[in-house]
Amino acid sequence: MANHKSALKRIRQTKKRTERNRFYRTRIKNISKAVREAVESGDKEKALEAFKVANREFHKFVSKGVLKKNSAARRVSRLHKLVNSITEAA
Repeated sequence: MANHKSALKRIRQTKKRTERNRFYRTRIKNISKAVREAVESGDKEKALEAFKVANREFHKFVSKGVLKKNSAARRVSRLHKLVNSITEAA
């Protein structure tokens, strides 16, 4: 266990950041999963709606500093490619 005041503070900060990061990681996974499930079901409107939510949320995470700009762009691009594959097949 830490003995210095600054070390104790760092422990508190780390706990707070870990909780916040866990929330965002889970949120990112769930948003992506929603788009993938909509694509697998073959519902074009549902997939587009889920993609719009994903696009908006990922870029919001960029502005909050949770994701880097290129990471969000890559994730959105891959999801968009999935959504487009369903529209072409249908």
